[in-house]
Amino acid sequence: MVLRTAVIGAGIISGQHLSALRECPNTTPVAVCDLDEERAGRMAKEHKTAAYTDIEELLASEQLHWIHICTPVQTHVALARTALAAGVSVLIEKPITMTSEELQELIETADANDASVSSVHNHMFDPAMREAQTLLEQGALGELRGVDVTYTGASFADEPNRGSWTFELPGGEFEEGIPHPLYLALGTGGYPSDVDEIDVQTALTTSYEQSFTYDTTQIQYRSENGTLCSVRVSAGGVPVHRIDVHGSEGSVVIDLVSQTVVPLGVDYTASSIHRARNNLDRAARRMVGTATAFYDVLANRFNNSWETERQLNSHYYQIDAEAAALIRGNAPPVPIEQAEWVIRLMELIREEAEEGAPLISAQQSFERP
Repeated sequence: MVLRTAVIGAGIISGQHLSALRECPNTTPVAVCDLDEERAGRMAKEHKTAAYTDIEELLASEQLHWIHICTPVQTHVALARTALAAGVSVLIEKPITMTSEELQELIETADANDASVSSVHNHMFDPAMREAQTLLEQGALGELRGVDVTYTGASFADEPNRGSWTFELPGGEFEEGIPHPLYLALGTGGYPSDVDEIDVQTALTTSYEQSFTYDTTQIQYRSENGTLCSVRVSAGGVPVHRIDVHGSEGSVVIDLVSQTVVPLGVDYTASSIHRARNNLDRAARRMVGTATAFYDVLANRFNNSWETERQLNSHYYQIDAEAAALIRGNAPPVPIEQAEWVIRLMELIREEAEEGAPLISAQQSFERP
């Protein structure tokens, strides 16, 4: 079975979806839908599909198995509701909805119409994350004790990277990117054991002309399995996307910028020689990881097969896994519970920021480029 798929939205990220759908052996893109007729036509011509400006017309004209929603988050619910009510499963770019209530409505609509709803959490499928998840599944770290996610260098609230629609969000462009570190923590450390015990802090690093309420946040919680999890996200500065995972038998450092995984299973504090060995071991492991990543990229340049592309591109990997699950009638690779917790955490962040996030002083704030 090949899934006949349409993409709603003709922005930058839509091209990523359409390219994946064209190359994936389990899917074929048949249509692009966007309110802007010119933009829809341009994207459709590039990917050799039909173009539409209305979802109702799209559903009436095409026999679809799957719809990808790549539009501003404010439009997700109405579009997804319409597709699900027609019995068409949906994959929605993050954040899946604005509120938990909206997401619950989509889940109920999907269940009532024998369809599925899933969210794009693509960095869970990065090469480094897949490698680290394998180590965790093999029990290499022993009992999981702690997960710390650091995500610096995020966009400032007033940067129009994804479009001016993000300025309608309390955290602006910064908020649009928050789901990434949140789902990385949830997918690695587990879901919070008690929503009332989640600690959330927010702050502003600079003054804005718009009334944004935060551009820095920190979250701490204890997961259902007792793992202590923390997430820190800040705008500006040098991009550091790192996950430190600690277990009873060792630790692992996941660097999502370099796509390297560095296991740490030796006590380097025993002596000065051990401490020096720590630096050597980390450097060696990072060099091996970097060399592997470089080889994979080089191999892809000379052999850009679907399998090679899928291994390197996290969007491709998730779309392929989602398509396979849909065909087999299995649960999506991103559990809907993960998406629910992402939205609940975002709601807690907004609530905390509404109470008045402190403006970090000029001496402490990041210098904007």
